[in-house]
Amino acid sequence: MKKSQIFTRGLIKENAVLVLMIGLCPALAVSGTVRDAFGMGLAATFVLLFSNIIISIMRKRIPNEVRIPIFILIISTFVTIIDYFMQAFQPSLYRALGVFVPLIVVNCMILGRAEAYASKNSVINSALDGLGVGLGFTLALTVMGAIREILGNGTFLGMAIFGEGFKNAPVIFMILPPGAFLVIGVMKALINKYVKKETQ
Repeated sequence: MKKSQIFTRGLIKENAVLVLMIGLCPALAVSGTVRDAFGMGLAATFVLLFSNIIISIMRKRIPNEVRIPIFILIISTFVTIIDYFMQAFQPSLYRALGVFVPLIVVNCMILGRAEAYASKNSVINSALDGLGVGLGFTLALTVMGAIREILGNGTFLGMAIFGEGFKNAPVIFMILPPGAFLVIGVMKALINKYVKKETQ
């Protein structure tokens, strides 16, 4: 497989949220605004990229019997780094994301890529895979966040984009958990249509 294909398949065709339907907990919980969704996506991308690189470097030295605990230890190291970084430099975003940043450790998308790809492939390919999957995750969350923030609050990145009439009667449903399920369902249907068209 070409390196460009390794990178791009995680963006749409194997998008973790919209195609594989994994990593949904943070996708549904923190996609109420663009800022929160984008911040969560970047945090997950950082962890995915660097954990894939380290796991790929160490893949021949990790005993098969203890590979999962070692993968989790490596992943948790990078989660701790991004957690402290956000706490120091983006405290408002850190507070908004809450427990979902530490929970990146057990995100099945990240552990899945470590087990299925990084532990079996070269460093460069693992880095490209991690970056592609991470950016696909970020893209899905950011689009969800934009839709939910615009319809639920009438804002984009906190700035009002509709008149006062909308501000007094937003679609509150969109910023609640059922709104997240609705948005992800519609996005999943559109992605399915695109993927089906591409394979024909």
